[in-house]
Amino acid sequence: MQQNSEDSANNSVVTSLKNCGFGAASSCMATFLTFPVHKTIFRQQIHGFIIRKAVAQLCQEGLIKFYRGILPPLLAKTIQGTLLFGTYDSLIGNMSAEGTHLYHRCIAGSLSGIIEALVLTPFERIQNVLQDHRKDVKFPNIQSILKEFNSYSIKDKLQLGYYRGFLPILLRNGTGSALYFSFKDPIKNSLLDKGLPSGISAFVSGSFNGMIVCFILYPLSAVIANMQSHFGEEKMSFRNFIANFWVSRARSLLYVYRGGSLVILRSCITWGITTTIYELLKATHCPEN
Repeated sequence: MQQNSEDSANNSVVTSLKNCGFGAASSCMATFLTFPVHKTIFRQQIHGFIIRKAVAQLCQEGLIKFYRGILPPLLAKTIQGTLLFGTYDSLIGNMSAEGTHLYHRCIAGSLSGIIEALVLTPFERIQNVLQDHRKDVKFPNIQSILKEFNSYSIKDKLQLGYYRGFLPILLRNGTGSALYFSFKDPIKNSLLDKGLPSGISAFVSGSFNGMIVCFILYPLSAVIANMQSHFGEEKMSFRNFIANFWVSRARSLLYVYRGGSLVILRSCITWGITTTIYELLKATHCPEN
């Protein structure tokens, strides 16, 4: 009995580590492929540009700067995949023997999103500064940004430096992960029941979930991008920042959703690829699951 218990525990650890690796690999590949789309969206969020003007600005800056800022999201997304899928699978396995109830998936997804926010907010902060062309001269590289943050007091390192915009990121990641994991498997299984191949079912499920979640949370993502591109001693509450952001977008949802069309495209590709690779890796190496 004791031997069986130890074997079961070891198998659980091995499975969790495999799921972490699958999540890391799938997220890394999807991030590299969709980075140009992401950077175009960021410019729209910062300046309120239409797609054509944002693309023209990036082209004018040249190929050398085109992938400027990719290292933080590449590292962040790799870690994100590790945390998101690894944490979710561990939590759902401990919460329910079946792991099929909606509220179990929602809670486990939300908790994995919160953990993700705690770890990855500094990466997103640095990424958003690097992608803002207005900061090219003052902050030409990651080292210059870290030097600026480390010159702050301990409290300001968090509030004004690495964790600026943490509250909206916590809301976005917790909500987004809860929605994604709540509906990913039901949609995939429904498509499988209709006879679609597993790869296509996973891609459609991931694409649809990513599209809906990112579109719903897009205004929050735009607020985060603007909050995290700022520097200085100014301390503004989340509510006041939203109010100022709303005014800067002429109190129009149309302007707030500038970049929304590209969000749909990026989300379809990113989460479609991520979900497909993850599910195929899991099916290949953990067929018992």
